[in-house]
Amino acid sequence: MSMALRLRAFVLVCPLLIGLAQAAPPLAPALQAELERAVLAYESGRLGAARAAFDSLARRGVPAAAYNLAVMHVRGELPQPDLALARRLLERAGAGGFVTAQLTLAQALENGDLGARDLATAHHWYTLAAEAGSVDAQVAMGTAHYLGRGAPKDAVRAVHWFREAAQGGDVGAMYLLASMYEQGDGVDADLRLARYWYVAAARQGDEAAPAKVRQLDAALAARPG
Repeated sequence: MSMALRLRAFVLVCPLLIGLAQAAPPLAPALQAELERAVLAYESGRLGAARAAFDSLARRGVPAAAYNLAVMHVRGELPQPDLALARRLLERAGAGGFVTAQLTLAQALENGDLGARDLATAHHWYTLAAEAGSVDAQVAMGTAHYLGRGAPKDAVRAVHWFREAAQGGDVGAMYLLASMYEQGDGVDADLRLARYWYVAAARQGDEAAPAKVRQLDAALAARPG
């Protein structure tokens, strides 16, 4: 697959999911138990009870509850779903350090799921999520800088974020990073590092990577000395 096609695959939005948050400030035990009961109510189909519980928790500053309530609005699971309110709830959750909300908001703003597309603001939320360790956000950051899509076109920054995502285990980022090392795009050309990342991608099941490894093996073997 070409570099352009691989990059294009990274701009697709991931589904919104209800669940208990990860990468958010820890809650007091009583609030955590209340959040777990609210999620259980949602999962058992008691949407009215779930909404009331999430709303109560969100008003008390629980980022995961604000996120889950926003998701219910986006999914149309409430009598009067409100996308503007969903955005405010996601912003509140993201500002509270909930990385899932930061990523979800960035994707929604990029794709226009909450109204008009806003790539600049999406980039802000992708940055926060990427810096907090979200591999999906790191891939999005690399893609944005490589394409100049919502961020300045900057191959050096693209390499940085693809490397972060590759180190986090993303196979697509491994292949893209290898390609950039092979081509000297945003980084000094280095066929050995390119081979390293193609091998890593191949081990993770990338179908095109083994052929690239063989190609680089031949190129390295042909070098003098």
